[in-house]
Amino acid sequence: MSGVTEAIRGRLVVSCQAYPGEPMLDPRTMSQVAQSAVIGGAAAIRAKGLEDLRAIRTAVDVPIIGLVKVGKDGVYITPTLADCVAVAETGCEVVALDGTRRPRPDGLSLAETVAGLKERFPEVLVMADCGSAGDAVAAQEAGADLIGTTLVGYSGELPKTDGPDWAAIDEMLAVADRPLIVEGRLHTPADAAEAMRRGAWSVVVGTAITHPATITRWFAEALPGS
Repeated sequence: MSGVTEAIRGRLVVSCQAYPGEPMLDPRTMSQVAQSAVIGGAAAIRAKGLEDLRAIRTAVDVPIIGLVKVGKDGVYITPTLADCVAVAETGCEVVALDGTRRPRPDGLSLAETVAGLKERFPEVLVMADCGSAGDAVAAQEAGADLIGTTLVGYSGELPKTDGPDWAAIDEMLAVADRPLIVEGRLHTPADAAEAMRRGAWSVVVGTAITHPATITRWFAEALPGS
């Protein structure tokens, strides 16, 4: 088991991401958000975008799960081998990539992508963002080191639930033979604790911690004047 894997065992990973058109979409801002998360107890940071990743790397000394997003549909999380290499070059300990069974934009299989990255960066771990138990099995066979539930409800295979899809998570836990990280619609500390109770290795929380616009909307819509 790698040092990074042990470092996040039973602990919280915080996703620090902003999106086009948002005021917080700035590498310095995201590095400050990441620093704040570490002060609060984050064992690792998940972040996107090469500039953000470089800025965060200089700001924190915990492991970083890095990715890029190319487009908004289909396979868009670190979709190609070239994207994986670019993320690894920023100094991330873990590269997160689409771990579904869908065709990849560069024509490579997931196994070829993982092998190509490992050839260049043998010390870097690969987190496969999956959408189902079937994806998880395929990603393990492809050589992924970590399995994430990130794309449950987003890959088109399963419907999107309002909160965590516990049924899908349980199915993925049942087939996982390596650390499974629960990510996606964990909106409360109780959700995070429940994921750990069910057998998750770690949890990733983003929106509920680092996306002020969404958090504000939750509160605003709960009030009678909204």
